Parts: sequence; structure tokens; C-alpha cells
Amino acid sequence: MKERRSPHDQDSPDAKNSARHRVIKNLLFQTSRLSYTSRMSFLGAFLLWLAFPPMDVWPLAWVAPIPWVLLIRCSRLDGRRPYRVLWLAGFAFWLGALHWLRLPHPATSLGWIALSFYFAFYVPLFVGLSRVAVHRLRVPVVLAAPIVWTGLELARAHLLTGMTMGSLGHTQYRWTMLIQLSDWAGAYGVSFLVMLVAAALARMLPDDNRRWSFWPPLVAAVAMAAVLMYGHAQLRADAGRPGLHIALIQGSIDVEMRYDPGMRGRIFREYYDLSREAVQKNRPVDLVVWPESMFLDSLIVFSPDAQKPQEFPGTQSEFAQWLPKAMQQTQESMAALAQSLDAPLLLGIEANTFDRQGMHSFNSATMVSRDGRLSGRYDKMHLVMFGEYVPGTQWFPWLQRLTPLPVSAMPGRRAVAFRLGDVRIAPNICYETVLPHVIRRQVNQLIADGCEPDLLVNLTNDGWFWGSSELDMHLACGVFRAVECRKPLLIAANTGFSAWIDADGRIRAQGPRRARQVLMAEPRIDHRASWYLAHGDWFAGVCLTACVVCAAVGLRRKPDCPPV
Repeated sequence: MKERRSPHDQDSPDAKNSARHRVIKNLLFQTSRLSYTSRMSFLGAFLLWLAFPPMDVWPLAWVAPIPWVLLIRCSRLDGRRPYRVLWLAGFAFWLGALHWLRLPHPATSLGWIALSFYFAFYVPLFVGLSRVAVHRLRVPVVLAAPIVWTGLELARAHLLTGMTMGSLGHTQYRWTMLIQLSDWAGAYGVSFLVMLVAAALARMLPDDNRRWSFWPPLVAAVAMAAVLMYGHAQLRADAGRPGLHIALIQGSIDVEMRYDPGMRGRIFREYYDLSREAVQKNRPVDLVVWPESMFLDSLIVFSPDAQKPQEFPGTQSEFAQWLPKAMQQTQESMAALAQSLDAPLLLGIEANTFDRQGMHSFNSATMVSRDGRLSGRYDKMHLVMFGEYVPGTQWFPWLQRLTPLPVSAMPGRRAVAFRLGDVRIAPNICYETVLPHVIRRQVNQLIADGCEPDLLVNLTNDGWFWGSSELDMHLACGVFRAVECRKPLLIAANTGFSAWIDADGRIRAQGPRRARQVLMAEPRIDHRASWYLAHGDWFAGVCLTACVVCAAVGLRRKPDCPPV
């Protein structure tokens, strides 16, 4: 006879099911013991993480902040250290949202953790300052929450060199009619609207003291209707006159922090073959654009009194002889490329200048005419800390050796507009499009110089991030910069996403993720005015001022007021 197994035997199916049920029951029991603040804190963080790439369930952004707004409404936050719990929820969110920061190099994992640690403070700040506005200043939560959130987004864009990836409004970059608001209040205006809707929905819900309220959704509906009507009026499918035929070259080269010298030939061959394909299949081509740092020869510039840097192996006399040869070699290489393709080039390149103080490196873009003449150079103005430079190396050079960066770059001083026919092209590089005030400042600087650009071009190398959700977040930033400035924005990105974005923020064409492609763009030149370009962050600035007022009030005394 076959022996019957007791349900209590460890290997029996009944025993395994029983153990599984006990685990689930214990987990649910432990979860139920969490404080209301803990549950709402982490629920809000989880829903907001789902709204961003890589999950990218973007409609969730309209409801994701509701748990945090409910905490704002509470008369008191339960739990032992509620603001510490809020910080932990924020830390978890940012670790998930910025996970791609760990990919370029093992050392960048420290930056990933440090940046998430810092950004996490904005969640308890949001709840705390909003509670001051609601419970002390008697501001309705429907206004308090979006005002505080928007002010803190502006602070995050400026403090510690600034970063706006992960802004609430960026989740809506595909909703073209909605984001037209950005030419009036920047991307911050879209964040304000999304938070206003979430706060209205949260205010509608009943609590211990109040029943269902139906006026908050009406406020949100009126705001949405006004924004969409404005967006409808601004959208113009055929705005502007035809411009240039531009080939955006997207290779697929995953990049290490230190280049492998053996990769130089492969990189050049891949980008040359794609460029050759572009000019042969899409005549006429008015401009060929290569991404940041993909032309690997260094552009050499020097003054007569240039001094030999310590790393140069020869004597000062040998260095003086090497300089003109190196300069000529790079310029001849760029000229040969332009003449071979029979097209002007916009190249991402490293520029090294030598003077009496030694060598200075720049992350640059240079224009080469069809006949091979160098038409000018733009040096990146806003550098990424620890990505392009290590602070303090000018006083303590040994700090550079502790990082994977071979050298710290120097910031450029001026925006540049290259002229091609009757079109002016203003390049920017990499994460400059992440910061709205950087692009706005560059465009206004060129306007003041009498050479307003017709077209913005972003050269970026996102090969550091191996096709991760960083590509999606970077692309969203570019969409908002186009609307804010009312100028088409082209992106040439190694590994993607290269894109053609029109002045309304529509993505007319987009390259693939981590794959090669030639992207042909025919941007229309749009001369509409932009309130945001002229007046800047006035709206978010008012919100930040309100945050400062709330902070001052919050430091004075403790309230005991009912929720609003």
C-alpha cells in the first residue's frame, strides 16, 4: 500500500500551502500594524514611481500624490517619527527613479545613493510646509499643496547645481495640448496643475470631521479646462516656415567611464557609415549632426606662451613643436570628413586649450562647413558635478586621481549660434536641457547679442546608461525646453533617444533605444513669442517665496488647528 502523507509533513503539498498562508497572514498582520503615516507615505512613493519610467504609467501621476495630501489634511501625524518615515519613502522613490545613475561606473553608485539621500528631504518638506499653510495660515489644501510642491521643484532645479528629472509635470510630456502651458509658466506650471488635481481629489474624500466635498473637483475641472483651451489656441500644426534638412546620427556605443583606445576605430567607422548612408539616401542634406564626444580626436587650441602640462612626456621645446601639428591633424581630419560626406557637420568633440597656466579641457560642439572650414565652437556652460568635473581639483589636483574621470572639464562662458544659410543654430550639450533656466539664459544671451537662434540642437551621449529609463527622462526634458522657448529642438544621442521635437513639443520623429539609426528632421522655423522666455521663473518663484514664508511661520510656534 502507498503510505499516506500527513498534512503536517514538511514536504507534503498541504504543508507547503499552510506555510505559505501563514507567511501571507503574518505579512498582512505586520502591514496592518504600520501607522497611517507609514502606509500613506510609502503608498504615495510607490504610485509616483509607477508613473515615471521605467514603468511609465503616466496617468497615475494625477492620483499618486493623494496619499501625501491626505497626510497634509490630518490634524496630527501618527507614529513615532512621521517625518523620518516620509524621508524614507522619498529615499525609496528616488532610488527607484534614478537607478540608472549606478550604471556608468561602480563609483557612480555612491552618487546615486547620495543624490537620492538629498532628494528624499523634499518629501517631508512638502508635507511639512503644506501642513503649515493648511493648519496655521488656513490656506485650502487645494492651493497649498501645488504651491509648495512647485516652489520646491524650483529649489531642486538650482541647489547643488540643480536637476529637474523626476519633476511631476514631466510625466505628461506626451499630452501636447496640456503642456502648452509651459510657454507661460515653464514645466513648473504643469507640475502645479497635476498636483492641484491630486489635491482636489484628496480634498473631496471624507475624513473624521467632514463629509464628501464636491467643490474641489469643480476647481480642478475649471483649471484643466482653462489650460486645455489655452493649449488648443496655441497649437499650430503648420506653424513657421520650412527650415533645413538635418541628419541626426545615432550610433549605439555603450560607453565606459574610461575610453578603450581600441574602440576609437569602431566608433568612427559606425558613425561614418551611418552618415554616409544619410547623405546618399536623403539628398539634399543641409547638416549632419554627431552626438556629444563621438568625434574622438581632440580639438587643439593654444596661445604663443603655452606651457607644457606635467603629463606631457617630452620637453617644452618638443611640446611647442607638437602643438601646431596636433591642431592641424584634427582640423584636417574634420575637413576630410566634411568633404567626404559633402555636407556641413555639427560634431560633439573634446577641446583642449593650452596657455600659460597649462591645459584646459572643454566639452564642446563645433561646426565644420561643407568645404572643411571650422565655423566656430561652443563650450558646454553647465557641467555635471562628478560626471564632468571634480570640485576642488584646481587646489588639490590629487583629488582627480581618486575618481574615474581622467580630467576635469572647464565650463564655457558664452552661448553660440552657428549660421547655416539663413538659419541660426544654437547647440547645447548633454544635461543642459535638464535645466530650464540654463537653456532660457543661453537663448536670451543670444537674443541680446543680436543673433536669436531659430533652432536648438542638443548633442548628448547617453551611452553611459545602457538603454535604461534615463533615456525616457532625458527626452521628456527636451520636450519641455522646446515649448518653453517656442523653438524646435533636435537631439542627437548616442544609443538614443535621438529626436525631432517641434516648437509645440510634438515628437515628430524618435530614434530607437540602444540601436543605430539615421533620423531625418525637417524642422519649421517658428517665431512665436514665449512669455516664459521673456520673464522666466516668475510663477515658480512666487511659489518658492510662499515656501519660505511657510518655513518662517513653521519655526515660530506649534499649532493645534483642525484640517482645512
